[in-house]
Amino acid sequence: MIDISKIIQGKNLSELEVQLVQYIVVNIDQVLQMGVRRIAKENFTSPATVIRLSKKLGYAGFVDMYYQLLPLVKKADLPQSGMMEDYLEISEKDFLNHNSLEDIQTFINNVLNLRQRYIFIYATGFSSIAAEYLYKKLLVLGRKTIVASGSDSIGVFENNLEDIGALVVISKSGETQLILDKLQAAKEHNIFTVSFTKETENRIAALSNLNFKITDHNKLDDRNMLPNSFFPSLLLMFEFIVKMYLDTISNKN
Repeated sequence: MIDISKIIQGKNLSELEVQLVQYIVVNIDQVLQMGVRRIAKENFTSPATVIRLSKKLGYAGFVDMYYQLLPLVKKADLPQSGMMEDYLEISEKDFLNHNSLEDIQTFINNVLNLRQRYIFIYATGFSSIAAEYLYKKLLVLGRKTIVASGSDSIGVFENNLEDIGALVVISKSGETQLILDKLQAAKEHNIFTVSFTKETENRIAALSNLNFKITDHNKLDDRNMLPNSFFPSLLLMFEFIVKMYLDTISNKN
């Protein structure tokens, strides 16, 4: 059984509220679909008690509590050492050759900690595959996210400018004009911008508020025909950032 002591520590919960936390944690895969009323019924209490519990734990409501607890519970379910942990530890040295832990914390503060506004992810070509992966990763973390690619995204981006809190773009070359156009528009609307590009100097990196550099072993291969670790390393970078984020919220609890 998962230890909930870090979740409830210092929250001054009643015995019933502790029971509710334990129930939600144990049934984390079902509680969102169950809803507040059924959770309350299963624990012989009222929906208002469940809502009050989420507020006492520091969340905006039940749904916010669910999405914040989900990664903590899932992380606790995993073995503490395994292939992915080993990969991330090995990759960390490469990531930090060009980036810093402060960069990752800046990403967490300005992107992953967004609650009410959208994260807009944009890429073209092969990069759009990585963008889709990041999009789904952020959805699992409970973030309001939009993903788009190519020229068909112009209307989607412009129509949501007032609701976008961060723009995340991916470009191996760092010179994609469609991305440069969106970065410029985001800058004019004071939207925080993040880019993932090759490690050498490029215009997209220069225009972004925050740039993550990924080693590109074939910088002239714009069609991505040759073997290259850029995109696998990019996905591992996403996972490393998420690991840092989960470690951060685990320490807070």
